[in-house]
Amino acid sequence: MTNSDLTGIQGADAIALSPRVASRFYSRWHDADPRRDGQIASLAGLSLTRSVFARLLQKEIADGMPLPRAMRRLRNLLIVTLIERDLNNHGDLVQVVDTMTAFAEFAIETHVAALTAELQEIHGVPIGDDSGRPQCLIVLGMGKLGGGELNVSSDIDLIFVYPEDGETRISGLHQRSLSNHEFFVRLGRRLIGDLSEITQDGFTFRVDMALRPNGNAGPLVASFGMVEEYLIVQGREWERYAWVKARALCGDPSDVDTLDQIIRPFVYRRYLDFGSIDAIRGMHRQIRAEVTRLEALHPDRSNNVKLGRGGIREIEFLAQVFQLIRGGREPALRERSTRIVLRTLADKQLLEPVVVEQLLQAYTFLRNLEHRLQYLDDAQTHTLPANDADRLLVAQMMGYADTAGLLAALEAQRQLVSSQFDAIFSDKNGTQESGDTISPDIHAAIASGEPLEAIAEHLTTLGFGEPQQAAQRLLSTWQSARVQALPEVSRNRLVTLVNAALPLLVDCGATQLITLHRLLDFLETVARRAAYLALLTEYPPALMRVIRMMSASDWAAKYLTNHPILLDELLDDRTLRAPPDWPAFTHDLQQQLAAHAGDTERQLDTLREMHHAQTLRLLAQDLEGELSVERLADHLSTLADILVDQTVQAVWKTLPQRHREVPQFAVIAYGKLGGKELGYSSDLDVIFLYDDDDPEAPAQYAKLAQRFITWMTSHTPAGILFDIDIALRPDGASGLLVSTVTAFDKYQRQSAWVWEHQALTRARFCAGDSAIGDRFETLRNDVLRQPREACALQRDVLAMRQKMTRAHPGKAHQFELKQDSGGMIDIEFIVQYLILLHASAWPQLTADIGNIALLKLAGELGLIDTALANAAAAAYRNYRKLQHQARLQGDEQSLVVPERISAEIAAVRQLWASVFASVAAT
Repeated sequence: MTNSDLTGIQGADAIALSPRVASRFYSRWHDADPRRDGQIASLAGLSLTRSVFARLLQKEIADGMPLPRAMRRLRNLLIVTLIERDLNNHGDLVQVVDTMTAFAEFAIETHVAALTAELQEIHGVPIGDDSGRPQCLIVLGMGKLGGGELNVSSDIDLIFVYPEDGETRISGLHQRSLSNHEFFVRLGRRLIGDLSEITQDGFTFRVDMALRPNGNAGPLVASFGMVEEYLIVQGREWERYAWVKARALCGDPSDVDTLDQIIRPFVYRRYLDFGSIDAIRGMHRQIRAEVTRLEALHPDRSNNVKLGRGGIREIEFLAQVFQLIRGGREPALRERSTRIVLRTLADKQLLEPVVVEQLLQAYTFLRNLEHRLQYLDDAQTHTLPANDADRLLVAQMMGYADTAGLLAALEAQRQLVSSQFDAIFSDKNGTQESGDTISPDIHAAIASGEPLEAIAEHLTTLGFGEPQQAAQRLLSTWQSARVQALPEVSRNRLVTLVNAALPLLVDCGATQLITLHRLLDFLETVARRAAYLALLTEYPPALMRVIRMMSASDWAAKYLTNHPILLDELLDDRTLRAPPDWPAFTHDLQQQLAAHAGDTERQLDTLREMHHAQTLRLLAQDLEGELSVERLADHLSTLADILVDQTVQAVWKTLPQRHREVPQFAVIAYGKLGGKELGYSSDLDVIFLYDDDDPEAPAQYAKLAQRFITWMTSHTPAGILFDIDIALRPDGASGLLVSTVTAFDKYQRQSAWVWEHQALTRARFCAGDSAIGDRFETLRNDVLRQPREACALQRDVLAMRQKMTRAHPGKAHQFELKQDSGGMIDIEFIVQYLILLHASAWPQLTADIGNIALLKLAGELGLIDTALANAAAAAYRNYRKLQHQARLQGDEQSLVVPERISAEIAAVRQLWASVFASVAAT
């Protein structure tokens, strides 16, 4: 919390009022007993903590007060102490809300404990039918109590729940058994009475139970089973908003955890829920309409700082809509405090930090003003007083010389809040829902199912190049069983989205028809999720980016269709275009995996969702031409390294019998990952090494490797992470899944085939124990730098190349960039051969610097002709670029017309002939 959060008492002519002048409640309490000055003085300098509450309460009880009356008297003392500290600048908003929240928790816990003991003495202990365990009442604090931000004169919103049905177990003849439900109903009623009954000492807290399942018409208490059924079957959107704040104030910790598992799926959806925007917008409309109606009836009660325009509720809505949209994927957003959530939004760049600072200052100002309104008479009010004298008192409590100064400051804060609120919640689609803003003819034609010719005519007018084909696809989509099965509101929104997309598709030029096909495939797939349609409706720029990506790449279109949860990534251009921050990504991934420890399914999805999100950002930058093929491959390889490392760590923690906390285990990357040339959908070639003498090590690390592969390759609702190829391990398919470093060393030096040493040229330590990584790198260099006989090496390398050629016969009139003679494999074999032949004399050849750099190095060392080396390096770069472009369009084989790259093919074939001349001649 920064200093700016704690401000809010402002004004050039700051006025200091004594609490007795400012607060009639304070004055009445003070004047009722001459000892009251001493009571306040006794708290001077003390933090108002639970231990202080307990000491003061026991003093009242020792003086003969029953618990409810003692609690009321304690409450009054705390309120006047907070008033005095706040108005004398010895406290601040944080102290006020923290103290009130802590006291409410203390009062509820104390009363529940006392009442439970009394009822158990009469009726026995509630026992669960299923578990056979004693049952406790769980009191959920909602609203500001749940959020830890309670007002000085607020009511408290509570919900009463208990784990299981059953009956009380009696232990004496004087006891009469009750059902658990009846027991907790009695307990709840008495708790409400003890807290809220008004006596000569006032009350402890007003209690509101309206947020319980079925509201005031529902039972006072509910079992976990009742709560779960209600939330699944009947829970409404506004209740999700309310249950965001739900916090257990008492109860058995294990039962509280169970209840949290019931509530969380209702509140926090696993996908990004942009439908929440419209739901909260609707709630806000109703609240504003009610405030407007009341202010029209009572003009003297205007300026509601809580519910009015730019008020406290709008700040809370701003925070909570982000929670409802993203909380299922962002555990940090499940905080209940408005202030903490706003800070998190800034940290995660979901709101600009300067905006968050302004909102926090406005929140502090409005909450301070709200408290001063309540200080007057200890009344639960949120509107400025009707009479001028009280308005002036409030202005002076806020530090202003007159009412006009306060009203001017209030209007400035409200304007700031309402502008931010409107920026997020403005009804962008108020007119667009009917399609009127773009092309009413197209909208009406599609929605009403007009004949093909009519729709084609509208498309022609719009500027579509192939109107007949486009009209046919539009109609077939609209008439599909999948679309017709949608609720009417979703069908209307789908047509509205298509209507909005058509002018953007026209701008796609030659690809407009194929882009339309891709877009409609995507929309048909996601239409069942209203949240995705809501996102594209709420954020037109996201629709524009979807179309742009689909126009540029078939692979991108399929990727978005398979992972529509990634639509969120298209909202913020800054995030989409920002260079990867790999340390921050790693930290975020670690935090999310830790937050879901014990929930393997959620951890699997977390890995996939974060991988997909980062891949989409790279894809967007790639399609915009901001990344070279080499730079993209570097980023994708780094991303894979992080995911491999974090998966190993997470999997190890799931092994119940692990013999050490940190595994002495490493993953070694081969192939494209080893050479840092990874593409979007590349699989990972890896092997597993360990260095651990513990007797349990072989079995434990084999299990770790097996689970690692399962975590990587399993299909979940979020897709898969990577395909894994472990064929390069010692002895291939017949070899052990994991090897000791010693065994791997022996195999490489004594038993490995030449092709395995070729593969070793593109191998590197990827993740895990860095000491094992160092030993691997030493071994790799030693093996690659061994002296080799040229003719034997040439024969072995050429034999392997011929074997690959037979397995991949060429196609007439087309050149396959990777496999055909003069292609990428030839370049890679040349580089591998040069390393194996010359690294004993030129150890720098074993550096992991990529094929292009190694070709140029070989030329500089005089091992091959420099001009040929540069030409082959340029060919390899161009091949990779063409291969990348082909795969973006869905061509996995990367077929090219040979005339297009005849110079590159000739250069590679010439270098091949030069390098392998002696064998070719024999």
